[in-house]
Amino acid sequence: MDYETPQFFRVMQYAERADRDVVDMVSGNPDWEPPDPLREGLREYADGDVSEFQYPPSVGLTDLRTEIAERRGVDRSRVVVTNGAGEANHLATTGALERARRSRSEEPRDEEGPELIMTDPVYPYYAGRANLLDADSAFVPVDETGQLDPADVRAAAGEGTAAIVVNSPNNPTGAVYPPETIEALAAVAEAYDAVLVADEVYDHYDFTGDFESALATGSDHVVATNSFSKTLAITGLRVGYAVFPPEDGPLGELLERARTRHMIQNVTGSRPAQAAVLRALRETPPAYYERNRDRLRDRIDRFTDALDAAGAEYTTPGGSFYVMARFDGFPGTMANVERLIDEAGVAGMPGEAFGESRADWIRFALVTPRVGEAAERLADYLG
Repeated sequence: MDYETPQFFRVMQYAERADRDVVDMVSGNPDWEPPDPLREGLREYADGDVSEFQYPPSVGLTDLRTEIAERRGVDRSRVVVTNGAGEANHLATTGALERARRSRSEEPRDEEGPELIMTDPVYPYYAGRANLLDADSAFVPVDETGQLDPADVRAAAGEGTAAIVVNSPNNPTGAVYPPETIEALAAVAEAYDAVLVADEVYDHYDFTGDFESALATGSDHVVATNSFSKTLAITGLRVGYAVFPPEDGPLGELLERARTRHMIQNVTGSRPAQAAVLRALRETPPAYYERNRDRLRDRIDRFTDALDAAGAEYTTPGGSFYVMARFDGFPGTMANVERLIDEAGVAGMPGEAFGESRADWIRFALVTPRVGEAAERLADYLG
């Protein structure tokens, strides 16, 4: 599988060049409004004192880190505010790799196993990061429902394994891993002195009630990453965070290395974006989040009803906002995705971009009010 070149923008650019109307279901950009307090926070910030336009603390605004820490039940010192979950995942993964490689150089071992373990299908940027870092990787297939068997992860792991990278609720399958799965994965990480990197960016889009943060395991071998991009519908503001193991624990070095790397790479993050997120966290009522979940439940129902009419096999997500579909005789190749754009007017992501186990499938992001129209087009074209 070629993870060297990100495919998202290739598909989006192809759809933009199409000579017909196209329903964009490629990338996970929410089409709904951010909460009112966030907009109000940005407006008020524009009129703030000149001091508010200078560097914030590199690790993030203190009040924002306090708010995050209280919500996650951890000490504030463990929280690093990042430029989206992408950077949070990068800091966690690179830190785990550096730690494992240093240990391996000091104490060489036989049959070390892969450095990084990921799922198949996988969010392509995880695999792309592994390539960038020249990491030996293994991909563990999930089952037909998208669930990951920790026994398979344990079988793939070895003494040289640095990190196990998981995402729940999952992109692209929509699976939500139950607490017992996360606990078992943390136990595997502990057994091999590795790190469980748990990307929880879709935690507010759990439709099952089963989601529980990996932080609940209490393991010192967990780094939980997250972002407000999806939660508050602000993918352009780039405010995420990572919760690292305690600095005085066995993996405490990860935190200091993450702070240093973050500062060297970015100096700091956006002060107005962080301030607006803080206000939104403090003032946004629970009804905002429930309204967005209801919106997505409705879209899932409408879209999968049309897929039924088209005779397609599909996933019903327990979380996130993606549906994967398989159409008989129409595998999820880039060529077929381009055909859908040109001939049906619907843009999705080829399953082959996510790995071998879902290469026959196409992933659709339900972040457009035109979900019903897109489903009808697919049914007419492929039904």
